[in-house]
Amino acid sequence: MNNGTCSSITGIARVGRNSADSFARARRVFPDGTSRVTIDRDPVPLYIERGVGSYLFDVDGRRFLDLNGNFTALIHGHAFAPIVEALTDQLQRGSCFANPTKSEIELAELLCSRIPQVERVRFVNTGTEAVLFAIKAARAITGRSKIAKLEGAYHGAYDWSEVSLTATPHNWGDPTAPSSTAFYHGMPASVLDEVVVLRFNDVEGARRLLSMHARNLAAVILDPMPSRGGLIAPKSEFMVAVQETARDRGILVIADEVLNLRQSIRGASARYGLVPDLVTMGKIIGGGLPIGAIGGREDLMKVFDASAGDPLLPQGGTFSANPLSMTAGLAAMRHLDSAAFSYLEMLGNIVRDGISRVISNRGAPLCVTGAASLFRLHPIAQIPNDYRDAYPAPAGATVMRQLTRFFAENGIFLPHGAAASMSTPMTRADAELIIDVFARFLDRHQEMLDAIQVRR
Repeated sequence: MNNGTCSSITGIARVGRNSADSFARARRVFPDGTSRVTIDRDPVPLYIERGVGSYLFDVDGRRFLDLNGNFTALIHGHAFAPIVEALTDQLQRGSCFANPTKSEIELAELLCSRIPQVERVRFVNTGTEAVLFAIKAARAITGRSKIAKLEGAYHGAYDWSEVSLTATPHNWGDPTAPSSTAFYHGMPASVLDEVVVLRFNDVEGARRLLSMHARNLAAVILDPMPSRGGLIAPKSEFMVAVQETARDRGILVIADEVLNLRQSIRGASARYGLVPDLVTMGKIIGGGLPIGAIGGREDLMKVFDASAGDPLLPQGGTFSANPLSMTAGLAAMRHLDSAAFSYLEMLGNIVRDGISRVISNRGAPLCVTGAASLFRLHPIAQIPNDYRDAYPAPAGATVMRQLTRFFAENGIFLPHGAAASMSTPMTRADAELIIDVFARFLDRHQEMLDAIQVRR
C-alpha cells in the first residue's frame, strides 16, 4: 500500500497506480507529500504528465477537461502556441538579467492602456507579493497601519491578508462585528488587532466599521467577487458604501484583481463600479508563468520612485519583471482581445444557465454563482449573500466532495471548494459536457442531496 498513502484499493484505482506511486515517493521528501496546501487529494493527488489546450493528461494516461487552469491562471489553457513560441525565442536569448528589458515596458503599456486607474505599474513575482506591496504602499502613503478586508476572502500568504480567511461558525463572532480570526497557529495577536473584518455585501456594517476604525486604517482591500468567499456578485450599494466611506475618511481602496481580472478586458472593478486607488494583478497576466503586479494612479505609485534617492517604499526582487514572465504575459494578453473575452463569457453563460436549469428541473438544493468565465457550485438552495451564507454544513461538504469525485470519474477536473474557470480552447461541446455530467450526478445522488435539506 506504499507506506499507507492510499486509504484503500478503491482509492488507488480512482487516482491511478502511477499517481499513487508518485505520492508515495513525494511523502519521503515533502512534509505532507505536496508543496501546496491547495492540492486536492482523493485520497492522493492526480499527478500530471502534460497539458494540451483545455485538457490535462495524468501519469496514468487519463484525460481530463481542466476547469481548474492552475487556479484560474491559464486563461488560454495549456501549451498555448503563441506563448510557447515567444518563450522559446526568449529562452534562446536568456532567461533573466539584472537589467530591465523591453518586454516589461510593453506588458506595462498594455496593462495601463486597458485597466482603469492603472497609470503606473510595478512588477513582482506573485499575487501574494502584489497584495503585500499594495498594503505596504497604503501604509507608507497614509502613515496608518491597519487594514480592512472581507471575511473569507483570499489575498495571498501575507499575515494581515490571511486574517479571517478560514473563519468558521465556531469563531467568526458577531454578525454585525466579525471577529479577526487567526489563519495559522502562532499568528501574532498584534496582526489580528490590525485587521478590521467586514462582511461582504453588508452595507451598513461596512460604513460603521470603516468609520469606527478610520483614524488607523490605511486601506480596505476588496476583491470584487471573492472566489474563496463564494464567488458571489457584489451589491452595487455595498460598493458605493465602501468607496464613499473610504474617500470621506482618507482610506485607500485596493482592488485585488489577481483572480478576477479575467472578468473583462478592463477587469472586474470596472464591471462592478469599483474605482480603486491601487490594483493588484497576477495569474492571467503571466501567461502561465509566475507574476504579480501593483498598479495605480501616478501620484500614489510614486511611493516606489527611487529616482531621487531612497523611495518611501523600497521594492525589488531577483526575478521581478523577469523576461520569461514578461514575454509569456505579453503573448497571453495580446491574444485576450474583446472577442476572446466575449467568447469566454458566452461559455460561462452556457454553463451557469445550464446548471441552473438542471437544478430547477430537479428541485435540487444547490445553486451556482459566478460571472464571465467563472462559476462555482454551492450545496445550498439559495444564492448566498456572503461567506457565512456560503459556508457549507457537514452534509453539504460531503456532497461537494462527491461532486468533485464524480466529475473526475467522468473526465473533468473540477476544483473542490473554489472557482471553476473556462479557457479559450474550450468549446460549446465542452460546456454542454459539464452540464450533462452535473445532471447525471444529481440523478445518481438523490439521497445525499435530500440530506442537505434535512441536516442544514
